[in-house]
Amino acid sequence: MRPAFVLHEHHRPTHHFDLRLEENGVLRSWAVPRGLPDDSASNRLAVAVADHALDHLRYEDEEKSIADIGWWEEHDRTDRRLLFTLHGRGRPRRYALISTGRDWLLHLTKEQPD
Repeated sequence: MRPAFVLHEHHRPTHHFDLRLEENGVLRSWAVPRGLPDDSASNRLAVAVADHALDHLRYEDEEKSIADIGWWEEHDRTDRRLLFTLHGRGRPRRYALISTGRDWLLHLTKEQPD
């Protein structure tokens, strides 16, 4: 079975997104204040937040909606970087999460899946 991902859009207290990747029975989560990057020239801040239970995958309420959902695949991982592709509602997109030591940067890679 493929591991799931969800991109939650929060409308309160301030507008932001949460990227959640299923791994080891939980949803690893990063708050991404400005959403996923649209091009490889723009990195986005991604702040690691507490893991969420898998039942949060399809959770929505009046302040939170699902911006995208699907599955993800890992391509490479080190202590400082995770390279992965999101297969959601649109075309697949490849990203890298890069540790800065304090937070993370979310980067859309130049090379994208066909």
